[in-house]
Amino acid sequence: MARRSITQLGENESINEIYVASSKQLRPNRQGNLYLQMQLSDKSGAVNAMMWNANEGIYKRFEDGDYIRIQGTSQFYNGAMQVIVSHIEKVDARDVDESDFMQVSPQRMDAMLKELSDQLRAIRNIHLRNLAECFLIDEELVARFRKSPAAVKNHHAYEGGLLEHVVNLIKVGKAIVPFYPQVDEDLLVMGILFHDMGKVDELSTDKGLAYSDEGQLIGHLVSGVSIVDRLTKEAEKLAGEPFPEELALRIKHMVVSHHGKLEYGSPKVPMTAEALALHYIDSLDAHMHGFEKLLADDVNSDSRWTTYSPQFGRKIFKGGDA
Repeated sequence: MARRSITQLGENESINEIYVASSKQLRPNRQGNLYLQMQLSDKSGAVNAMMWNANEGIYKRFEDGDYIRIQGTSQFYNGAMQVIVSHIEKVDARDVDESDFMQVSPQRMDAMLKELSDQLRAIRNIHLRNLAECFLIDEELVARFRKSPAAVKNHHAYEGGLLEHVVNLIKVGKAIVPFYPQVDEDLLVMGILFHDMGKVDELSTDKGLAYSDEGQLIGHLVSGVSIVDRLTKEAEKLAGEPFPEELALRIKHMVVSHHGKLEYGSPKVPMTAEALALHYIDSLDAHMHGFEKLLADDVNSDSRWTTYSPQFGRKIFKGGDA
């Protein structure tokens, strides 16, 4: 029998399927009775799940990141799908086809990493090329970057998501540079590479997608600047000369300003042409990916419109035959 993916769930369906569990919490309701709240996911998406009348024993049956078989019923709640779970059991990872849970295959990650390497080694500026080479030869950092998601939710929230996001941004960035000669292509490419590099420290995939302690306490902008500082020192050793101070400042400015506005978490707003370009193409890629996911995951199959999206603050028009 074919597995039932998250996005295939309809209202009031009986479910007996394996998913990845994350974000589990044991909470009391208003009457003081305990219930279990968690997120269930596979490669198609994620859904919130609740188990009423839970207890400490049920909570300890599995950990975040484990495969679990759940029995329960799907239902709509506040315009979104959720699952009411009646039974949970942990499943041995050896008995699971991991391809059902990986949105980006290892082969595709390898292909994207090669594409990224080719783009970085084509940089003309010798200082920036040396800096890129220091990233590429840092096997531990590259391995973490290859595996990292770009977010916990909203966009590219899966293993390999950060790599996919960066490779796509480089393509978009190179496509617009001919129309804006004031933008330095090599510098833009390096800003794209490093803008979310701190997410290798901010996000964890060990027990489902979650923020690490460093992510909670420091965040990826500060971590990203730290990584740039470390690699520029390595580039100085590689070149046998100091790394240009202004060039390093421009890269770090792109990292700290790429959210675009102070209220979006950037300590600085974009103040160079490359930083401004990075902000807009980063926002474009994230929002277009979010639109695509919203359309793909929408449970409102009988309507020409999606359900209301809190992320975008609107419904999305699907058109066509609903």
